[in-house]
Amino acid sequence: MAIVRTLCGQCAVGCGVRAVTGEGRSLSYEGDPVHPASGGLLCPQSDALTAMAPLDGRLFHPMLAGQRISWQRAIGHAARRLKDVLGRHGPDSVAMHVAGNLLTEDYYVANKLMKGFVGSAHIDGPCWRDGGMEAAYRAGLGEDVVPGSYEDVERADLILAVGASTLLRHPVLVDRIRTAREQGNARLILLTDGEDAPAVAADLHLPIAPGSAAALLSGLLLHGHDSGLLAADFMSRHVTVSEDFWTRLRSDHDLWSVGRRCGLAPADVRAFYDMFASTRRVVTLYGPAEDEEHDQRLPQAILNLHLAMGWIGTPGAAPVGIARSPNAMGAREVGCDSGQLAAHRDFSTDSIAQAARFWGAHRMAEQPGLTGAALVEAIEDGRIRLLWLLGGLPPVGHPLRAALPKAPFVILSTPWLEPGLPLEGMLALPSPVWIEKDGTITGADRLISRQRRLFPLPGEARPDWWSLTQVARSMGWHDAFHYERPAEIYREHARLTAYRNEGERLLNLRRHAPISNPAYDELTPWRWGELPFDGGHFLTPDGKARLLL
Repeated sequence: MAIVRTLCGQCAVGCGVRAVTGEGRSLSYEGDPVHPASGGLLCPQSDALTAMAPLDGRLFHPMLAGQRISWQRAIGHAARRLKDVLGRHGPDSVAMHVAGNLLTEDYYVANKLMKGFVGSAHIDGPCWRDGGMEAAYRAGLGEDVVPGSYEDVERADLILAVGASTLLRHPVLVDRIRTAREQGNARLILLTDGEDAPAVAADLHLPIAPGSAAALLSGLLLHGHDSGLLAADFMSRHVTVSEDFWTRLRSDHDLWSVGRRCGLAPADVRAFYDMFASTRRVVTLYGPAEDEEHDQRLPQAILNLHLAMGWIGTPGAAPVGIARSPNAMGAREVGCDSGQLAAHRDFSTDSIAQAARFWGAHRMAEQPGLTGAALVEAIEDGRIRLLWLLGGLPPVGHPLRAALPKAPFVILSTPWLEPGLPLEGMLALPSPVWIEKDGTITGADRLISRQRRLFPLPGEARPDWWSLTQVARSMGWHDAFHYERPAEIYREHARLTAYRNEGERLLNLRRHAPISNPAYDELTPWRWGELPFDGGHFLTPDGKARLLL
């Protein structure tokens, strides 16, 4: 019997788990009472951990075109095909899809291989669904940094939850809201657009027309401006507002126009506005849109409101965007998506040069890559010649699934092979399920925690970072991919966040750059960034935040 402190890993909250394992992959567990993300709470989604214990249907060995092969042959074949595709078609002919439940170490190696050595930024994955939040933070605050934490929920005077689906996906967060209302006297406003509301009492529940939340909150911002409720001193010192901002905002955001767009009576809109009149500590919880994942209007409206009202940079006052996937924040930190480079660096000339020097890059990607529908189109018209699916197949209904037969060569790193999967032209590499993974994740509120393996890897399954590393070595890039354990990758990631970073980026894990292997094994949860934007300093060139439309 062994007792292991690990993570649930089924959503972006990142709840801690205290697990007890025994013979035959027997498993029992409870919430870890000392983990700050959840304090011992778990929700029914954690049942997935038990479901992962059986080995039925697992892929135990590498397979090529449906036939079992050795790892040595699999790695050599992958490297030869990659080298041939790069030589014939160039770096833009290679793409990768990453799952949302990979560890930060997996994402780091994948991003480094693709952008620093293959030379392609075509990385598709769950992070693109958070594109609106990420873009709003970068544009308004200067960096993709979630300004608050889950602890702020329990310190707030008022909690604004936008979209019931966000709360329904995170029941532990609902429990924290319920505690805040019962013990801290916080008020709750719930905005829904035809969804089933979670079982939590709200002081005000407004069912609004789908897609109208941004208009409602922009109307609240205009109301605050016209009623003298804005944090005038904070704005004058810490926020830049264009001369025509209020004139442009005034169009279609008066009380009656907002009511029409939201499907509300003007009196209900005004009652919503009045709840904010004298409130100084507001936490807004929201997630990506269900159908317009790239839409920046809602996160920008939320961020504008918090900046103008001064609800940021203090405990209990923050907009908290909740990523859709368990470790989407870890992927964003290492840049494992199509829109950024690494460690919150963009594709500027200086950032490209910094990453190239640090990595000893073979060939650097120099511009954002394809993702979503654009990547599917590139596969279907033959521009993508090699596709690596890391962490398994995309979920059922994902458009990438239908495009797989059009890709000349597919590498699939997966724990399972689905029945009926077309195996011709596919190399399948056995990878671990969640309870067999070892590394770190970052929760939606910047909390880094250790995921610890509960069971040994079955058969010839190997971590995703390991298979990436072996292919990179076979390509001749051994010096850059020398990793033998996840702690080495974590240290390099920490060093990269600190490299040439003299306060330009809040993401700086310098204190963990020299972490030892034993210290990494015993790592306790910690949040980078402490209290972001404390004192009103932002990561823009002039140190001021931006109100943007």
